[in-house]
Amino acid sequence: MKNILIKNGIIVTLGAKNRVLTGCALLIEDGLIKKIGPQKNFKGRYAKVIDAAGKVVMPGFINTHMHFYSTFARGLGKAAPSRNFTEILNNLWWRLDKKLTNQDSYYSAVIPLINAVRKGTTTLIDHHASPFAIKGSLTAIEKAARETGLRACLCYEVSDRDGGELARAGLEENSEFIRRAAASGDNSIKALFGLHASFTLTDGTLEEAAYRGHKLGVGFHIHTAESQADQLDAESHHKLRVLARLRGFGILGKQSIAAHCVHVTDAEIDILKETGTAVAHNPQSNANNSVGIADIVKMMSRGVLVGLGTDAMTVNMFEELRAALWLQHLKHDPSQGFMEPVTALTVNNAKIANRYFKGLGELKEGFAADVILMDYFPPTPMDASNFAGHLVFGLSQSAVDTTIAAGRVLMENKKLRLDIDEEEVSRKSAELAKKLWSRF
Repeated sequence: MKNILIKNGIIVTLGAKNRVLTGCALLIEDGLIKKIGPQKNFKGRYAKVIDAAGKVVMPGFINTHMHFYSTFARGLGKAAPSRNFTEILNNLWWRLDKKLTNQDSYYSAVIPLINAVRKGTTTLIDHHASPFAIKGSLTAIEKAARETGLRACLCYEVSDRDGGELARAGLEENSEFIRRAAASGDNSIKALFGLHASFTLTDGTLEEAAYRGHKLGVGFHIHTAESQADQLDAESHHKLRVLARLRGFGILGKQSIAAHCVHVTDAEIDILKETGTAVAHNPQSNANNSVGIADIVKMMSRGVLVGLGTDAMTVNMFEELRAALWLQHLKHDPSQGFMEPVTALTVNNAKIANRYFKGLGELKEGFAADVILMDYFPPTPMDASNFAGHLVFGLSQSAVDTTIAAGRVLMENKKLRLDIDEEEVSRKSAELAKKLWSRF
């Protein structure tokens, strides 16, 4: 579709200076937002016209920390009950990821990506692990992203937990995919250098990853102080706390994402700020794993760029937003922690994503045409000053009607417009999951 005119809706631009516009229309052309202005000024002929009456038109959502590979854990009842984070890894995730094939990785990705279309999430930053099917695993996930039309920033999770040979294979998978993604010059697929966490990485592997990442000109995506166990390991084995250790190897910086940061001190928050490292906050996962509640109120007050991820708990960013808000209230008090999660989702996620992509997270002329339409008749006055309240308590309870990414309509009138047979994909996924469970 070369151009699309969206009319009669309430346009919410988001961005640092959010605007709520009525009586305006939005024109998409060649995958970009061509023009936003008074509806009466749009009198030409258009390849497609979408009537957004009764709907809010806004940018597609961004998820800054995802694990597509976790899909096959849905309904798996074979993992032993776990009393702490280390047991959760050993009993579930490190057993599951060892059994994945590249075919499994593809289906594990395509299922949540289809659901992301339904939930209005158009960009996802993923962190993948499949220790015995490393080579080609990122290409399998890329295939799923391209078939669904969504944007994805991918990496492979390097770890020494399965030995040096597999750590080297992970280093190479990242390097190869980063080079290929860079060569494509594509604004749909990007790459970071993936690392698991300080407590599963030797000094030698960190040094090699840092060398490769810096030479390739990319940042790193690493789990950071998710559990107190990460800090205890760093202090006992390296005489440093996690962020000091990572800074020493050059892992931190403006291109890097430190996921979680639940257990960080004031000094470590200073390290995050000084290095410009982004933090991906994952409140539902942290609560589910009983590791704690990251203090994003403090981090953001100290100038740290904090975004919102889901850690594979969902692809519905509204669900994660509301969980983040309630948990910040629980950690502090009801007078604190409202705007921080809202800002993380609506402003900071775009700032993080735009370190890799171009023109995401805002409806603005020249920006990417990643646009969603949501059913919503505001029952009270709505403008830029109170939009956050409508977002959390109104839009979050409404349905996504239409999802557009790079100017391509992926869902319209709540019906998928993908060249994918969802029923067949789900059937094949279930067949593969059953085989994986038998190997678990």
